[in-house]
Amino acid sequence: MKLDLDIEQFWKDEETAREENCFSKKAKQAALGIRMSDECVFAELGEEGQPWGYTDPQRRYDLNCRYNEKAIKIVGRPLLSERKPDPKQDLLPKLPERKQIGEVFGGKYVFDGNTTWLRGTLNDAEDLKKKLDEIDFLLADKERFRSFVLPPDWDEKCRIVFETTGRRPGLANGIRGPVTLATSVYGTENLLFLYYDDEGLFKRFGDTITRVLEAFADLFIVEAGYTPDNFPHGYWFNDDDSNLLTPEMYKLLGYPTLKAMFEKYAPNPGDQRYQHSDSAMGHLIPLLADFNLTGCNFGPTVMVRDIRKYMKKTRIDGQIAPFTFMRNNEDDIIAEVKRDCEAAKEGDIRGLLVSTAGSINNGSLLTSMRVVMAAIQTYGRY
Repeated sequence: MKLDLDIEQFWKDEETAREENCFSKKAKQAALGIRMSDECVFAELGEEGQPWGYTDPQRRYDLNCRYNEKAIKIVGRPLLSERKPDPKQDLLPKLPERKQIGEVFGGKYVFDGNTTWLRGTLNDAEDLKKKLDEIDFLLADKERFRSFVLPPDWDEKCRIVFETTGRRPGLANGIRGPVTLATSVYGTENLLFLYYDDEGLFKRFGDTITRVLEAFADLFIVEAGYTPDNFPHGYWFNDDDSNLLTPEMYKLLGYPTLKAMFEKYAPNPGDQRYQHSDSAMGHLIPLLADFNLTGCNFGPTVMVRDIRKYMKKTRIDGQIAPFTFMRNNEDDIIAEVKRDCEAAKEGDIRGLLVSTAGSINNGSLLTSMRVVMAAIQTYGRY
C-alpha cells in the first residue's frame, strides 16, 4: 500500500468519529461509512454465486465466516453477519404478505432471477387518470384502504406471530422515492412528456403519491403498535430517478411529497430526514436543502463542496464513485477520499461519513477498504 495505516489507532479514532452525526469537534478524523456488503464475498473469496440473488443460508453463513476471517487480517474487524442457520427459526410463524405501494398504482413486483423490479401497467394519460380516480375512491375510506393493503387473515396471523415471537409489523417510514415510483409505474418517457402535455395531471400524480405514502405510514404506525400521536419519528427516500426532472418539474412532483412526509413524520430537528439519489441530481440540491436533511447520499458526480454550499448541517455519506471502489485502483481511491476529506475540513464544518456514492458491489475488495482507511488517516484528520 502506498499510504501507511496504523490500524489500531484508526479504529480507536473511529469510536468518536460518528458522534453528533459526524459533526463532533471531539472527532479526530472523518468517519468511515464503508462496511462492505454480503454480495462482496464472491469476488473476494473467488467463489461462484449470485450477488443479488438467492444464496442457501448455510452457504451464506460459511462464506461470511470465511470473509470475516480475511477481513480481520486486512482491515482489523469482522464486517458481515454470521447468523448461523437455525431450522427452528424456519418453523416459527411469519408475518403475512401485504400489498406494497407500487401495487396501489397497478404496478407488479417481478423477480428476474437476481432482484425484484417494480413494473408498471399504465400506458398513457387515460390509464393514469383512471387509476388516480380509483385511488381517490380507495383513499376516501380508511377501512377500504386497509382491506386493500392487508390480507383477510392479517389480524389473526399477526396476533400469532406476536404471541410466539414478540414481533410486530414494521413501520412504512421510507420508500424508493416519489419520482422513482412514478417512473416505475408510468414509464420514464411518459412521465417527462406528461409535464409538457398536461401539467395539471402531472401535479395530480404527485399529489396522489403523497396521499398514498401518508396512508401507508398512518396504517403501519397503528399496525406496529403505536398511536398517531406517539410513534418513532423519521422518514427516508431512495429516489435515484429524481435526476431526470428539472427543478421546475421537481417542484410539482417530488418536492411536495418530501415536504409533506418530513413535516408529518420527521418534524423535529433530530429526526432522521434522509435522501439517497445515486444519480446526477446536483441541480436539485438547492431545493432539497429546504428540508434540513440529517443525512444524504448523492451520485458520484455531485461533490462534497457542492452539497455543503447548501446543506451546512447535513451529514454527507459519500462521495467515492462505486465503480472507482470496485475497480480497486489504489491511486484513484486515494484521490477521491483525499478530495472529499479536504472539502469536509474547509471551515472546520466536518459532517463527512466516507462512503460510496451508491451501492458497494461485488468486485470491491477488502484491500480497497484498507486503502480508504489509510487515506482517511492521512488526509481526513481534523
